[in-house]
Amino acid sequence: MRRAQGTCGQGPAILSRHPSADVLHATGVRGRRPWRFALNIRHVLLPALAALSLAACNQPAPPATVDAPPPELGAAVDADPHSGTGSAQPGITVEAPWIRLPPPPAVVAAGYLGLHNGGAQADRLLAVETDAATRVEIHEMREEDGMMRMRELETGLDLAAGAHVELGPGGYHLMLMEPRAELAVGSRVPAVLVFEHAGRVPVEFEVRSATGQGGHGGGHGGDTH
Repeated sequence: MRRAQGTCGQGPAILSRHPSADVLHATGVRGRRPWRFALNIRHVLLPALAALSLAACNQPAPPATVDAPPPELGAAVDADPHSGTGSAQPGITVEAPWIRLPPPPAVVAAGYLGLHNGGAQADRLLAVETDAATRVEIHEMREEDGMMRMRELETGLDLAAGAHVELGPGGYHLMLMEPRAELAVGSRVPAVLVFEHAGRVPVEFEVRSATGQGGHGGGHGGDTH
């Protein structure tokens, strides 16, 4: 160990060598050990480092971003309440279906009703199904050469969008061919109307008396329809 001249009138400084590195310990006070100076520095640095750590912990964390999964293919994201099929548009309205009681021994009976197409597209009455007759045909009465003639509408009865078509005596009507059961006034005959777009519409025909009902000549053996 060697001595050096002190400063500010103090005693000589003590210079020493660390076994692994050269470290200068300037105590400034004679007889004070070098490790006490190191402890003083440690007492200052540790609180400062702790304060920095607390400040870093108190920094607000950046907002977490969560990537939303993409919508599944085919899933409806925004359903249009007006884009529905059938339920969003008015359909076919059937009004007052009835069958006129034929006089014996007639083998046919005429059926009448009103049809209203409240949909946005044209439709067509294709057929009528019932267990009360062998078959049901859709007919129309038309004047030809000064005479009323009846013919079957083999392709069905057209219904324009928004149109109202009346099936009644002297015009369009249904023909129940060979009724399978005896018809009585007041009885009801279940049937199904088959439309091109509206599909199958169940109805019940009420059997009414022929007295007082309008009719037209021609056709099935002079029977009025």
